[in-house]
Amino acid sequence: MKPNIGLSAEQLEQITKMLSQVLADSVVLYTKTRKFHWNVKGESFMELHKLFEAQYDKLEEAIDEIAERINKLGSPTPGTMKEFLDTTSLQESPGKYPNQKDMLKELLADHETVIKALRQNIDDSDKKMGDVGTADFLTGLMQEHETIAWTLRRYMN
Repeated sequence: MKPNIGLSAEQLEQITKMLSQVLADSVVLYTKTRKFHWNVKGESFMELHKLFEAQYDKLEEAIDEIAERINKLGSPTPGTMKEFLDTTSLQESPGKYPNQKDMLKELLADHETVIKALRQNIDDSDKKMGDVGTADFLTGLMQEHETIAWTLRRYMN
């Protein structure tokens, strides 16, 4: 049964398609952060190992919330790596194991990409799709990514 919450079927379809992109980006970023957690080495090994763990824990929580939001709006949630890789705007780097500084740069760039997309999605959710609930939800996600990006940026100076 489709939700009867003041949004048309077309609006719900647009919103859940957009949320599926957000979910795909989150899963790819989670996987990359985990990869770097497993493979970081060097002077700051333990510090970065713990930092990456804290960050992928936050991403894991967000992934579940995004998936549930898609379901709340009446659509099935994508759940395969193929679906995520076909939908994400982020790039993977199979077979590459960068040094600490390049790990930080790559994660920062990905979080900034996600933040830019979320800003647009917030605006679209509110103004184009009339869904202030999703706009509010995405604002919270964006703030988490901004905090992670700020933390990563601090290592770059």
